[in-house]
Amino acid sequence: MLVTTRELAPPAPSSAPTLRGPCPTNASPMMRLELVFGMGRKGRPDVTTDEWRAFLDAEVTPRFPDGLTVLDAYGQWGNASGAIAREPSRVLLVWLKPGPDTESRIESLRTAWKTRHDQESVLRADSRDCVSY
Repeated sequence: MLVTTRELAPPAPSSAPTLRGPCPTNASPMMRLELVFGMGRKGRPDVTTDEWRAFLDAEVTPRFPDGLTVLDAYGQWGNASGAIAREPSRVLLVWLKPGPDTESRIESLRTAWKTRHDQESVLRADSRDCVSY
């Protein structure tokens, strides 16, 4: 295969903001928390919309009262028995300024869901974003 020097040239510099270094003007660094809640239950019907909203009201909103976003999703993953589990899901997005109780709020929320709906896990992903309103 013939490779030209043009193909080897580095990409042109981008003016897109980066998450390394300081945030752009009028934006602040914040923690981005993503939690993925499976709606399937062993031997029972999926979690209903009313049950999800009750969980939001009782468990999520008191822990993250400044705001959140929920997305409907579909997911699959390898469960503890090695089988592929497929189920509807909800993705919870929260941007927050971390504090001394952040970890306990997150983990108690995950535990509440697993206990209430007999789930093996709640996926968690943390990252840093630059946020402006």
